[in-house]
Amino acid sequence: MAERTKIRSALAFLAALHAAVALAGFLAPYGFADQRRDYPYAPPARLRFLDASGRFHLRPFVYGLAPDGAGGYREDTAGAYPVRFLFHQRLFGVDEPGTIFLCGSDGYGRDVFSRVLYGGQTSLVTGLAAAFVSLSLGLALGIAAGFYGGWLDRLIMRGGELAMALPWLYLLLAVRAFLPLHIGAPEAFALLVAIIGGSGWVRPARLIRGVALSARERGYVEAARGFGASDAYLIRRHLLPMTLGVALTQATVLIPRYVLAEIALSFLGLGIGEPAPSWGNMLAEARQYHALVSHPWMLAPAVAAFPILLAYLILADALMERQREGG
Repeated sequence: MAERTKIRSALAFLAALHAAVALAGFLAPYGFADQRRDYPYAPPARLRFLDASGRFHLRPFVYGLAPDGAGGYREDTAGAYPVRFLFHQRLFGVDEPGTIFLCGSDGYGRDVFSRVLYGGQTSLVTGLAAAFVSLSLGLALGIAAGFYGGWLDRLIMRGGELAMALPWLYLLLAVRAFLPLHIGAPEAFALLVAIIGGSGWVRPARLIRGVALSARERGYVEAARGFGASDAYLIRRHLLPMTLGVALTQATVLIPRYVLAEIALSFLGLGIGEPAPSWGNMLAEARQYHALVSHPWMLAPAVAAFPILLAYLILADALMERQREGG
């Protein structure tokens, strides 16, 4: 019962976070490329209900920003901008020339909160797509190796050992070297998914192979074969249902791993490039020590990634514990 509650809680939490990222176009007050060059590295906005004179406002508002003469900003109490909801087809916003940077702005005056939501689309979709590629390959090759055995089993398993020995980072560097210097976001996304997902099929394939080896010796499988059932029928009717639990558990392990891989590669400049945001290339802006110390809100992508990755790991642990109890 405890594991079931943990699974449901993790799924509900992940569903809420993924929904927020998917609805970035509605929840974010600005577009990911919208720039306000007059406000580079603006601090996070302070939502207020009390104005400078102590008067209470039913609707939250923000003050305007003005340079403080020392490279920073101060609140301009002469201009108050109420937060408007369902504003210009977005959940909230403020009238110009006011700004509402909930998590501050970057060096180009772009809203970090909006870019975190849009960047989550890139990072999470990369993780999901790469996990789908890995599990599809692992499911197909693992079932083929376990069900047919013999030379095919040896070929797939030796190929898996070779794939594990290949350093996927250097493989990505080699592939990237043959491409043009500047490639678009769709091409970079496809490259990431192909390299990350194509190199991670070995572990799920081995686990699924073990299930298939056990399943093909079951009595009801032998009986179905004796009645003339085809290999395709046996795989579809008996082996696939037995391997789906393993595949689902592996998905919860692979997705956070691949999200981290995308963040690392984009951080190094090998993934999605500007102006399209991802959590990796956003964190790259915080590489310099002085920028990190002066503008700690630039770490917002890492703060956003942590609960999602943790929830996936909790879900994976709960699913594996449930499988052990079921076994």
